[in-house]
Amino acid sequence: MSVENFDIVIQGGGPVGLACAAWSLQKFPEANIALMDRNPADDVDLTAADTRGVALSHGSKLLLDTINAWPTECADIHRVHVSQAGRFGRALMTREELGQKALGHIIRYRDIHLTLRKALRAIQKNSPHFIWKHIDPNADVENIQAKCVVHAEGGLFKTQDWVESGRDYEQSALVGLVEVENAPPLQAWERFTSEGPLAVLPSHYGPNILNLIWCGTPSSSQARLALSEADFLKSLQAEFGSRIGQFLKIQDRRLYELGLNYRKDITQANEVWIGNAAQTLHPVAGQGLNLGLRDAYLLAEKLSILFSKPEDQKTPLAIETTLAEYAQSRKLDRSATIGLTDFMARIFTSNLLPVVIGRGLALSALQWLPPVKTALARQMMFGRR
Repeated sequence: MSVENFDIVIQGGGPVGLACAAWSLQKFPEANIALMDRNPADDVDLTAADTRGVALSHGSKLLLDTINAWPTECADIHRVHVSQAGRFGRALMTREELGQKALGHIIRYRDIHLTLRKALRAIQKNSPHFIWKHIDPNADVENIQAKCVVHAEGGLFKTQDWVESGRDYEQSALVGLVEVENAPPLQAWERFTSEGPLAVLPSHYGPNILNLIWCGTPSSSQARLALSEADFLKSLQAEFGSRIGQFLKIQDRRLYELGLNYRKDITQANEVWIGNAAQTLHPVAGQGLNLGLRDAYLLAEKLSILFSKPEDQKTPLAIETTLAEYAQSRKLDRSATIGLTDFMARIFTSNLLPVVIGRGLALSALQWLPPVKTALARQMMFGRR
């Protein structure tokens, strides 16, 4: 069996792996890259794949715009209302406060995936040394060698084949699409309950059909999944309140287990891990894919500079040094984002009275101290620089 040699092999054809390949080739079209994708070559199956809404920050939009990979169907978020059920404290964030066109965007996962595939195909036309390999999902890849290996295999909590550091929140997220009576357009709602966050987010289906993410204990979430539509809507109404009128319909209910996995070291010799292969986060702040896209963009920047140099400068030591520099450059953003989402996932499920009072005071502080609110919003939108 002949062995194929590449400068860079990217393992994983999900959004983060696709984006890393696209940005690398955009910055250095002559790059010798192989993308190992376990999805089929055509898009037929993917058009009917995962339709859950995913939050993308405005910072992610700016990055994806550089490779024409922004989906045409999305729902913008202009306002975010944050509160806690049955307790004092609320905060409202608006795009006007930050001077931005939007605070964020909600897009179907499949649309992000398909748009990135389309963008990479366009870039591929000017990349003579790029190979996009579609491989059997169950096959081992043995005839590929690379100077640098990028792991972007992704995965969800408890489905990944690695567990290094993290936390099982003993929560599940029930997601679906809910029809409401009178939702303000372009507004997202984050309500913290005794079991976890309850988010109602815009969708591209229209102002009154919203994405629902309802976090709770595994047993409660399973029970809600099994409820009749009428009983489910009644339970949701009681937990959320009447801010957007009556909940009328629910469809496409599914469950996801929630937890935190993260690698302490994201590089080892000539290997590097990005996206969910490096860290899997709780969805409380919608930061997982955004952090992964920042990983991909900055890694592509580092690798394109290195591999555009003459061959005798692409030594194992140079590769290891470059990856170490990448890891150092991502340290602050990773630690801040992981720490923030972990803190929010834990602190907003505690029912201890001092914690409850502290939460209310924190939300009030966000509302009445604009610099604090602005700093938090900018971290969500652009990460830590």
